[in-house]
Amino acid sequence: MDQFLFQGQNKRLCSNDVPRRSPRKKKTKMEEHESIKEEDKDPSFEEFSHPIPWQKIEAEGLDCDYALLFLKEEADDLFRQLEEEVVYSTGEEAKVQVFGKVYNIPRKQATYGNAGLTYTYSGVTRLACPWTPTLEYIRNAVTEATGQKFNFVLINRYKDGQDHMGEHRDDEKELDPSCPIASVSLGAARDFIFRHRDARGKRTSRQIDPVNLKLAHGSLLLMNPPTNTFWYHSLPVRKKVLSPRINLTFRRILVDFRKTIKQNH
Repeated sequence: MDQFLFQGQNKRLCSNDVPRRSPRKKKTKMEEHESIKEEDKDPSFEEFSHPIPWQKIEAEGLDCDYALLFLKEEADDLFRQLEEEVVYSTGEEAKVQVFGKVYNIPRKQATYGNAGLTYTYSGVTRLACPWTPTLEYIRNAVTEATGQKFNFVLINRYKDGQDHMGEHRDDEKELDPSCPIASVSLGAARDFIFRHRDARGKRTSRQIDPVNLKLAHGSLLLMNPPTNTFWYHSLPVRKKVLSPRINLTFRRILVDFRKTIKQNH
């Protein structure tokens, strides 16, 4: 299995990567201490200077970019704010349909975005709640870092390593196929595994190694096309993980007036 460890690393893997500006609007410690003499500065701050150093992750049909988007202090603050602001689905909205059977989702979920947007997956249609201040801040940070605009976010909260996500592709018809999916991780680092569609199950047609990423607190993973055409991804159970994780996947949904809820109705 190809494995990339991304806990605290911020080293460029591909010299052809085009650097983009960091979206952090708050001052970094380095900026706050500009008056400190050069020899007294902590060299660890240098890796978070603008622009963000992006890491390229590639395999056959897989194209991803990875960066540390938020310093630990800011990531901690954002995690706490999301814990206060986000309202997760309950009841029937906390279930999913797989091959005609209904199951409880093994994590908490919420959907936020522009007014009237809906998103349908696994037999369930979800309406976007209005953006909260913290979600807007993170969305704008992602936009500044990537140059992409997003109108919807799916939030998954994993209480510990027992909560998980099965193999799937984010390939729903209402998603803009030209737009990447931006995945922001806050909280516990978790394994994130890609598996090629031709190498799944007992009767695999090809021998293609999975790609295993360990996503760090404050990180951003950009899944570029055609990744979700050829590769499934999952977040498996990790019993040794005892702390929570919040993941935000920002998407661009195609505006379909048949699905858009008209105002004043």
